[in-house]
Amino acid sequence: MATHIRESFLPFALPDIDQREVNAVSEVVASGWLTTGAKTVEFERRFAERIGVKHAIAVNSATAAMHLALEAIGVRTDDEVITSTFTFAATAEVVRYFNAKPVLVDIQPDTFNLDPTLVETAITPRTKAIIPVHVAGQSADLDAIQTIADKYGLNVIDDAAHALPTQYKGHTIGTISDLTAFSFYATKTLATGEGGMITTNNDEWADRCRIMRLHGISKDAWKRYSSEGSWQYDIIAPGFKYNLTDMASALGLVQLDKLDTMMARRRDIAHTYDMAFSNHPALEKPICTEYSDHAYHLYILKLKLDALTIDRATFIQTLRNRNIGVSVHWIPLHMHPYYVQTYDYRPEDYPIASDIGMRVISLPIYSKMVDMDIEDVISAVLDIAYQHAQ
Repeated sequence: MATHIRESFLPFALPDIDQREVNAVSEVVASGWLTTGAKTVEFERRFAERIGVKHAIAVNSATAAMHLALEAIGVRTDDEVITSTFTFAATAEVVRYFNAKPVLVDIQPDTFNLDPTLVETAITPRTKAIIPVHVAGQSADLDAIQTIADKYGLNVIDDAAHALPTQYKGHTIGTISDLTAFSFYATKTLATGEGGMITTNNDEWADRCRIMRLHGISKDAWKRYSSEGSWQYDIIAPGFKYNLTDMASALGLVQLDKLDTMMARRRDIAHTYDMAFSNHPALEKPICTEYSDHAYHLYILKLKLDALTIDRATFIQTLRNRNIGVSVHWIPLHMHPYYVQTYDYRPEDYPIASDIGMRVISLPIYSKMVDMDIEDVISAVLDIAYQHAQ
């Protein structure tokens, strides 16, 4: 039988954008107010209402959100922050912004999330915070992590770049930990191109984040060019340039209205993938825990390489040859030159992440995919797995 190859390339990820987003951005452009303004304030209010949290502070990336969250709790030089080695660069690099140390911990083999049983052994007198990463859109075990944090007086800041609108034991991510950072990058479950949000129920931290996201200027700096603003302002700290524009916020408001329907479609795709891949000896589908639902920002398939005659790189290239876009989430941080050279991290220190980091692939899963796209992904994955079975 001839191998079926798609006529056109299926991108790994695409934002779900239609005329509603185009109209919303056009209205902002026509208004003449392009940067942070009333539309961003509305986005913050609606986002906070949607997840049920007191404060939502819009910023230009999840990296900025995590940086400001760490600044708000008072991370300083030589402090330590515990996080997962199985994450994107941003989670640890924001710790380095303070000349503090990211202390990497291994992961659970099934969820790929931070292993709470290893967190306590990583705590020292310098430890300031824990950053759990909700990998692919499934929550880490926050109760276990919070118990440890409470015992040692630590703050918990969620890296929820994948986890909108994930729930943990019936509570929405973004309402549980001290502070939470969301991502609105172009491929995320809510896309504004670039963007992010900090959520917290703590008034003091929220105020600090608002001030520090725009040069440390106190009190609604963006209003100084409006009729209700003033040219007078006070700089109370050396802040950053992390504000979100009204153009991005206009996108975000439309995306927020579509959040549930986009998630429902991703879950349908995930269910279809699950059924297709469940019975092949070389493929291991993602699991869902009892304590968390799954936003399915990513669908991470684990290859059992001992059941295949090819390695992961060849598997990926063969998929791409068949016009299927795939990616890898992630190469663990402890395997990158900077962390090896700076902290002497070694693969054997993180046996689970080192193993999983060599075997995972992320398949396309986004709400604009049509049924034929899904069928093409399944067909390609299964054909390659069967052709190269041991």
